[in-house]
Amino acid sequence: MNDVVSGGVIASRAADADWWRGAVLYQIYPRSFQDTDGDGVGDLKGITARLDHIASLGVDAIWISPFFKSPMKDFGYDVSDYCAVDPLFGTLADFDDLIAEAHARNIKVTIDQVLSHTSDQHAWFKESRSSKTNPKADWFVWADAKPDGNPPNNWLSIFGGSAWEWDTTRCQYYLHNFLTSQPDINFHCMAAQDALLDSVEFWLKRGVDGFRLDTVNFYVHSQGLENNPPSKPEDRNSPEAPAVNPYNWQDHIHDKSQPENLEFLKRLRALLDRYPGQTTVGEIGDGPRSLKTMAAYTAGGDKLHMCYTFDFLSPIFTKEHFVNRIKAFEAIVGDGWPCWAFSNHDIVRHVSRWTHDGDFDGVAKLAAGILLSLRGSVCLYQGEELGLTEADIAFEDLQDPYGIRFWPEYKGRDGCRTPMVWESNGANAGFSSAKPWLPVSPDHIARAVNRETTDRASVLAHYRKLIAFRHAHPALRDGSIAFVDSPDDVLAFVREGGGEKILCVFNLAAKGASFKLPSDLKVTPLEGHGFAATLDAAGTVGLGGRDAFFGKIA
Repeated sequence: MNDVVSGGVIASRAADADWWRGAVLYQIYPRSFQDTDGDGVGDLKGITARLDHIASLGVDAIWISPFFKSPMKDFGYDVSDYCAVDPLFGTLADFDDLIAEAHARNIKVTIDQVLSHTSDQHAWFKESRSSKTNPKADWFVWADAKPDGNPPNNWLSIFGGSAWEWDTTRCQYYLHNFLTSQPDINFHCMAAQDALLDSVEFWLKRGVDGFRLDTVNFYVHSQGLENNPPSKPEDRNSPEAPAVNPYNWQDHIHDKSQPENLEFLKRLRALLDRYPGQTTVGEIGDGPRSLKTMAAYTAGGDKLHMCYTFDFLSPIFTKEHFVNRIKAFEAIVGDGWPCWAFSNHDIVRHVSRWTHDGDFDGVAKLAAGILLSLRGSVCLYQGEELGLTEADIAFEDLQDPYGIRFWPEYKGRDGCRTPMVWESNGANAGFSSAKPWLPVSPDHIARAVNRETTDRASVLAHYRKLIAFRHAHPALRDGSIAFVDSPDDVLAFVREGGGEKILCVFNLAAKGASFKLPSDLKVTPLEGHGFAATLDAAGTVGLGGRDAFFGKIA
């Protein structure tokens, strides 16, 4: 494939530059999607082989978690070469084929970019740590020890312990917000910024349609290296880190989310604007400040296109939580654009987080209805469309260093990363002919794609209907949102845009409920979404347990 985007491609992308606004993205964790070479680990050819399944969902794009060259200490989020495919996943030619096949199906391709840190095996870091005077000496965050030999400050790593690691060559500490083998890049060094932007452009030239930016608010640290103050006890329950992790005990005002980060994001956006039709979605983990950070990062049209926070990645599944967080977003973020997700590769699957009575299918279908009706773009995580639950992984099978570190109170991220289930009667559910890197969950077999494809009442069938329903109604894709007063566990709002107004009503309870239409609303029920709620002549919506109603407002 030619590594220069042609003028015709640029022109066609420019015509659809806002494709991302209201789009549905499908996240692929490549290690666990499809193995084609029999090593027990998924690969790029496996993604290509399963594109027809993705196309059948009706999503707009895929987001592929890292497949770059890596020692895999953090399973690809420790990059040792930003411009190379790790042999575990295939080759650059395999990636080019994937791009071509996805585009042939009208599926756009976004990829993960891990810019805040590299692997300690990256050539940049090897050179940086070799001396205090080499050309890349300040490409990473180095600091002298305190007079007593302790680290320069109290900053903590998300993966446990100090965020500082002693290096015996430079006799200095280096910063790592995650594993000790993931040193942080120094964004105060413009040469390092330039090199990162060059690596981003490498993939732009190969035809990618956008980037998911890992830990985007972690890029810049305070050069003063001030101690972080303690956090308020009420702020220590953030889903960004488990409760057993002291990371949440600090108010992270100095080690991330610095104002200088905005300048780098402007440089990144300027690069992307040279390739029309690109998008960015940033991951924001900033505790109680997350929405304000999202506002700063997405406002003005000169930084990120959209961001997502951890607001709906918590165990809370209530009407009040949805109303409060969405109202807060609308009030704080202004002209910014959200990207909502209920699950991803770092969080316990939402069907398990939110189901307390065994009705996994009911929760899965209702959650899909809510997610695909929100104002913003949407990220779905592989297996979400099957209603997969969190897998129970034995300690001896754990791979995630995070889980191993905080076991047993926190079991890590392996439970949401187990292999995709394709064929209920196939070896390892059709994922691999070899022993998979993580075991296939026995609880997932009955939910394999081949089973759910033939079941009209399945979660998979429901997702396909809802995504088609969203695409059929402009108001759901990018219209405004306004909440309607509703009783108890009933969530109700109006989406308006594209010449239509749609009333969306959801019953979050397991028992039935009713919703009386406001007297000034004249509503005609809409079909094609898969829910069973009814509207009687008196203007009352009858909702079953975990049911929903959609109606067109005259």
